[in-house]
Amino acid sequence: MPVAESEVHAARRQLERVLASPGFSRNERMARFLRFVVEQHLEGKDSELKESVIAIEVFGRSPDYDPSQDSIVRTEAGRLRARLDEYYRGEGKGDALVIEVRKGGYAPVFRRPEAAPQPSNDEPKRRSGLGLTVALAGLAVALGVIGWWLVRQASTPIAVAVLPFENLSHDPASDYFADGLTDELIRNLSIIEGLSPRSRTSSFAFKGKPRNVREAGNELAVDYILEGSVLRAGQQLRIDAQLIRVRDDVPIWSGKFGRESTDVFAIQDEISRGIVNSLRLKLGRGRRRYETSVDAYDSYLRAREQLMKASFSGNSQSIGLFEAAITKDPSFAPAYAGLASAYAYTSATFESMGHFEDLLGKMRAAAGKAIELDPLLAEGHAALGMASARDGQWEQSEKSFRRAIELDPSRSASYDDFALYLLVVLGRNEEALHELRIAERSDPLSSDVQDRLGLIFIFGGHYDEAAGHCEKLPADYRPKIECLGRARLGQGRIDEAIQVLATIGNRGYLGYAYAKADRREDAEKVAAEIAPNPFNQALVFAGLGDRDRTLDALERMAVLGPVRVGRTLAFPEFAFVRGDPRIKALRKRVGLPE
Repeated sequence: MPVAESEVHAARRQLERVLASPGFSRNERMARFLRFVVEQHLEGKDSELKESVIAIEVFGRSPDYDPSQDSIVRTEAGRLRARLDEYYRGEGKGDALVIEVRKGGYAPVFRRPEAAPQPSNDEPKRRSGLGLTVALAGLAVALGVIGWWLVRQASTPIAVAVLPFENLSHDPASDYFADGLTDELIRNLSIIEGLSPRSRTSSFAFKGKPRNVREAGNELAVDYILEGSVLRAGQQLRIDAQLIRVRDDVPIWSGKFGRESTDVFAIQDEISRGIVNSLRLKLGRGRRRYETSVDAYDSYLRAREQLMKASFSGNSQSIGLFEAAITKDPSFAPAYAGLASAYAYTSATFESMGHFEDLLGKMRAAAGKAIELDPLLAEGHAALGMASARDGQWEQSEKSFRRAIELDPSRSASYDDFALYLLVVLGRNEEALHELRIAERSDPLSSDVQDRLGLIFIFGGHYDEAAGHCEKLPADYRPKIECLGRARLGQGRIDEAIQVLATIGNRGYLGYAYAKADRREDAEKVAAEIAPNPFNQALVFAGLGDRDRTLDALERMAVLGPVRVGRTLAFPEFAFVRGDPRIKALRKRVGLPE
């Protein structure tokens, strides 16, 4: 039977806690197994947790799977039980909820931990008689720990980073192609069992900088680095690549490829196979190899370059380029996923006011098409997660984000969007922080992840922690000033906040700071200048403590939908109006839960 809603949230929090532990975060297959059985149980589908279903859904066996010939599910279930037991004996010892998968079935059981038994008064008398038994048991445990350590070492994913390939044409207009090739290689490596590639944003922190492999490897916390160069001249393509072991700076594989541009996908596959063979790994299942035209791929890479700029103009330009790629190849799934993401990011801005419903429809259609063409494309499921959240379909959104993470656990953007588009909006800040911590581990140098961590701490009123993350951001990262200015406001360092915020175009926070400094005339002047932007006006009015004008401005945001409204209402600046009946009505109007 379905689990009560209150219990579902507690169960999911415990699941994420377990999956974030080293024993599961480093074993994608076991994590996928546990997540599948728990999610099925929470949806009331225990009857569907059969060996054949699990074999097909979790372990990729074919529909004609025969359990009498293949014991994969029973074997992995035994390992799962042992790993859960290990977790609750160690770091999970103090957890408030215990997950068990008992013998004889695959449906998980949730229970409260049992109290530790108290020693009886005659225990000292028994201890001497048990000495030999304890010693032998201790030896067995020690041998077991050694065996477990060896197995764990063997199963720990190898950390690898793909540094941005150098554009040998030295024409900045061709950077998009070298950057796109780097992106695609990261994506290809993410499905290789036994590899844990760092995400794009961390790798690209080294773009255009002198490289020292050991230093880069240490900063990225990786064992191997893949680097290379690209020279594109007309239809001819030359790609050089080498895999370097970080600890001694020794190349263990290299490849040189001189082909026509139409062979770019084949080259990517050959590089991936070279790494697999050198590290004695095996190719993962599932990712589709795309065959598309050079023109479609070129438009797609140009679109990705614009999307990475994270600006309204960049998002807008990427839409046209993604559409051009789709026109040239209507079967190219990544282009649809990119288009859906571009629509999602664009719909979050005030420049899109008046077009929200149109953008939402296009977003849904593009995300759905991406998954139809490639059901195992993580970007497609993440895009559908954003589209569903924009539509207020919270359950579907969460399923899509979790599926995206399951398909590509190294993709930090999925965790980032899950936190910002759903968890924060629904007030699940602790879970959002947990997801971003996972993203930080896979993408340690990502400015976007540090910015979001700062935002989560601001939401929770932890301004010193927020400031620490804001200060980690590079000086040329656009949101740094806003992040740091808000943290300083929360710390009570208002004059310093004004100095910081005076340098950015978003003047709503500056007006808020003026109001908090009792410079009311300056604050009112800012409010008049930024009209009719309702969000920025609401900030200024909130700083002034003007309840009615704050509520009026917030109500004008309703056209932007539940994600933008829900995220805004989570801001501490608007805490003083959250209990107002007009806010409750606004939440209901846009599709936010109570």
